Amino acid sequence: MPFEEVSALLTATGARVRNSVPLADLTTLRVGGPATVADCDSIDALVATVRALDAAGIPVLLLAGGSNLLIGDGGFGGVVVRITAGAVDIGPDRVVAEAGANWDAVVAATVAAGFGGLECLSGIPGSAGATPVQNVGAYGVEVAQLLLRVRLLDRASGEVRWVSPDELGFGYRTSVLKHSDRAVVLGVEFALRADGSSAPLRYRELYQALGAAEGDSRPAAEARAAVLRLRAGKGMVLDPDDHDTWSAGSFFTNPVVPFEREAQVRAAIAAHVGDVTVPTYPAAGGVKFSAGWLIERAGFAKGFPGPDAPARLSTKHTLALTNRGAATAADLVELARAVRDGVAERFGIRLEPEPVTVGVSL
Repeated sequence: MPFEEVSALLTATGARVRNSVPLADLTTLRVGGPATVADCDSIDALVATVRALDAAGIPVLLLAGGSNLLIGDGGFGGVVVRITAGAVDIGPDRVVAEAGANWDAVVAATVAAGFGGLECLSGIPGSAGATPVQNVGAYGVEVAQLLLRVRLLDRASGEVRWVSPDELGFGYRTSVLKHSDRAVVLGVEFALRADGSSAPLRYRELYQALGAAEGDSRPAAEARAAVLRLRAGKGMVLDPDDHDTWSAGSFFTNPVVPFEREAQVRAAIAAHVGDVTVPTYPAAGGVKFSAGWLIERAGFAKGFPGPDAPARLSTKHTLALTNRGAATAADLVELARAVRDGVAERFGIRLEPEPVTVGVSL
């Protein structure tokens, strides 16, 4: 549909419609071709815009913080609905945030207000509405552990309602909302710790940095500061002047190997690396291996493939694929395939990408 017709269609929805917007400007990887963008500054505008586009049969791409997206160089042929509604309400033991709220700002606001619970999820780029979609997690805490409910627009029925976590099929970095366009997240509600203490510390790197033991709590502000320091040291806190942060965060999820394949995988690792201690973690139905460790041991060092490449592994953290300033989506796809295939060839494990891909195929 021509831009003029799209603009006319959305006039009554309250959205601001823009033509030929470079999507590279709206994602943390800073790649992506042009598209028509409808900015929705309120939840009412968001609901009305999605309903209007669905009724007209126009493809929709939902975008907020743009931190978990790899968009192709050809852009998007429908309408990108940009969620900018970001109101936040902190109550006695919970926080409610609209989908477009900056996630780290939500965490910071709860800590500043004297509450704990979310501090281990500090520094994660993106929006509040994206957190339940892939069950965001870091430093021993996952969204599924803290989420009270999610407000959704059902695109099939048009119904808007709050749903409980047990309806969302949470798993490791996934939910029923991921890889599905049936629902739009409008808002989230999280439980908070009213005494200002952190969630129990489960991640070794974090509790050691705080001088604590596993299972201890610390003041949420102290835990948040420690998390931000650790993330910054890995290039995982957005900084426009640091190309190591021009990324989608961890590009691959940590693979869970079924118990019946564990011995085979360990034998393959021993054959290539030798008799070494392999970092693993318990997981449902198997054993979770460290994707970053596997990538390095497969021969992909920090900064791979070299200083002149437009797309490289971060110089701080091999799990992040980065844009060094002039990369295209095609450059990042080529790098992702090289890493994925190299790990599979050496260890028999296929790494799965964490970001949502649009207009590209890995």
